[in-house]
Amino acid sequence: MASMAGLLKDRGFKITGSDSNPYPPMSTQLESLGISIMKGYKAENLHPKPDFVIVGNVISASNEEAQELMKLGIPYTSLPKAMGEFIIENRESVVISGTHGKTTTTSMMAWVAENAGVKPGFLIGGIPKNFSQSFKNPEDNYFIIEGDEYDTAFFDKVPKFIHYRPKHVILTSVEFDHADIYKDLDDVKKSFARLMDLLPENGTLLACAEDANVMELRKLTKCKNSFTYGFGAEADFRAKIMFQNANGLGFEVHHRGEIMGPYAMQITGEYNVLNATAVVAMSKMLGFSENRIQIALESFEGVKRRQEILGEPNGILVIEDFAHHPTAVRETVKGIQKKYPGRKVFSVFEPRSATSRRKVFQKDYVEAFKGSHEVLLAKAFDQTKIDEENRFSTHELVDDLKKTHVTAADFDTADDIVAALKSKAHKGDVILIMSNGGFDGIYTKLLKALE
Repeated sequence: MASMAGLLKDRGFKITGSDSNPYPPMSTQLESLGISIMKGYKAENLHPKPDFVIVGNVISASNEEAQELMKLGIPYTSLPKAMGEFIIENRESVVISGTHGKTTTTSMMAWVAENAGVKPGFLIGGIPKNFSQSFKNPEDNYFIIEGDEYDTAFFDKVPKFIHYRPKHVILTSVEFDHADIYKDLDDVKKSFARLMDLLPENGTLLACAEDANVMELRKLTKCKNSFTYGFGAEADFRAKIMFQNANGLGFEVHHRGEIMGPYAMQITGEYNVLNATAVVAMSKMLGFSENRIQIALESFEGVKRRQEILGEPNGILVIEDFAHHPTAVRETVKGIQKKYPGRKVFSVFEPRSATSRRKVFQKDYVEAFKGSHEVLLAKAFDQTKIDEENRFSTHELVDDLKKTHVTAADFDTADDIVAALKSKAHKGDVILIMSNGGFDGIYTKLLKALE
């Protein structure tokens, strides 16, 4: 929503907005753009009356401000529909979708397209460091967008990507997520099946061969340019890692007897090699030059809140990541521990997403943290609206982790975690903080405590 606000402000509109709990980096992006945020949802926020309202998917029909919107009869729409109609229009829409890796892959794709000289527009659910903001209006015929499967609005219960006019799609992964709106994995698959159906015959699909659900869904597309990417020999675009260390990684891509690359990147992790391979493959399909792809990947700086180094006070490296789904947590922890061999990694996790606060992934998090050096868990964020028997339990997770010989503990507050880390962490250690929210300001609190 902050990105949409930026796109429209850039086009000359006067923008205001409401949010219950704005937090960085999006809140600071809006502030820098001169877009004021009214904290809390209130009827008075719609006075004086705006000309048009875009309603976010967090808003329910009973929301006070939504009720006032209906009462006043102001024209309104959803964010995805506005994107399709006002911004993407008839452009070449490149949609990056899947349970994991969307933000990083979309940022990477946008940076490669920028370097290729096609002057793309983009909308991303995070802030790519190469651009310093999460949006850009298109100057030419390409628009690159993160295609989320979450629903659109209370009056438009379809996945967001339905409105993004997809012509070229990267599908990274399909797992169960968003337990607040999807009842099971089959329900999630139905959403992605709609995406496959929307792809035109002259479109492009890059599907991750490492994911069985993606391979199953791929069969549903009618587009003729359908390819797979992955590490296995069966992939149309096969990635081969050349090296991986604290400075980054190198890889090449094999395609029908051709070796593409080598490519070097500052970010690490096998999942990022897959993300980059998808971008390389899509870039080739779109006709971008090999040299431009190499330059772009080597200079890609990553995304805020994704493996972002916050500082190294007294030699203790503090890294922030958005990981919240068990698979993302597992791959992030594994990637960071591999990136910094010989250094102890404290994995700090806040169950904050709608799914992670529920019991559905209780046992999956045991597998996600297996092999971790040490785990510190925050109490799950606001479970008041979840039935007690369906609530995620950090106590249970700690007990299960100890049975696998992982040192683990849970804490009531972010301040308690900061105090524990201040006493436990030593020079040379790494602290990895994973949350998809503000985490009660733990980032600045921890850096200050460790100084």
